[in-house]
Amino acid sequence: MKILVAEDDPVTRESIEVALTREGFNVFAVENGVQAVAAWKAKKPDLVCLDIMMPEQDGFSVCKEIRSKDNETPILFLSAKNEEIDVVVGLELGADDFIRKPFGKRELIARIRGALRRSKGSAAERKSFEMGDWVVFPRELRAERDNSDIELTPREVSILALLSRRMGEVVSRDDILNECWGIDYYPESRTLDQHISKLRKKLGDDPDAPDLLETVRGVGYRYRGPKTGSR
Repeated sequence: MKILVAEDDPVTRESIEVALTREGFNVFAVENGVQAVAAWKAKKPDLVCLDIMMPEQDGFSVCKEIRSKDNETPILFLSAKNEEIDVVVGLELGADDFIRKPFGKRELIARIRGALRRSKGSAAERKSFEMGDWVVFPRELRAERDNSDIELTPREVSILALLSRRMGEVVSRDDILNECWGIDYYPESRTLDQHISKLRKKLGDDPDAPDLLETVRGVGYRYRGPKTGSR
C-alpha cells in the first residue's frame, strides 16, 4: 500500500519514511504542500499523512484540495499544533485523524492501520480471500480464523494474495520479489525467506510440513489450495 507523507522537517520526515517502509508500506515523502498535491495526483496513495505548518501550501489547504476531488483516501494530520481549534478545523476539512507531535512510531503505525481499516476502497480492494482456514482481509491488514485474529503488514498481504491468485503454481522468488517489493528493489538474499518464516508463525503453518506456504527448493513458494474438508 502507498503512503504519502508531507512533512517539512527533514529529521521527522526521514524517521517516518524509514518506520513505514520497514512495515512494508511504499512511502512517498515530500517537504511542502505543493509537492504533496502533485504527489497525490501522480501517485494516488492509499493514505496521506500531512503536517500542518508547511512552506508554500499548508496542510489544511492541501487537505481541502484533496477532499474537493476525493472523499475516500484517508488523511491524517501530524502536527505540533495542539489547540482544540486546530483539531476541529482539521477534522471539519475532512481529515480522518489528528496525531499530536511528538508521537511514537508504534502509535503512528497503529493510527495508520486503523484509518486503512476504516477506509472505503473499491470493491476489489475490499474483497477478502481464503487460504486454508484463514480469511484474509487486504484493506484491513488482517486475517481471521474461528476466534483468532492476526495483524498483517502490507507486504505480507501482498505475498499471500499473490500465492492465492496463483494457487497450485510454483511462484518463483523473482516473481514474488518483483511484485511484492518492486522491480527496482534489491533485497538481501534472505529477506523473502524471513518474511515467509514470520508469516508461517503468524498463520500457525508448520515449517516442517506447511499446509499454506510450501517451499519449492531452488525455485520459490507454492500454495496448493484448500484440502478436503477445509472451508
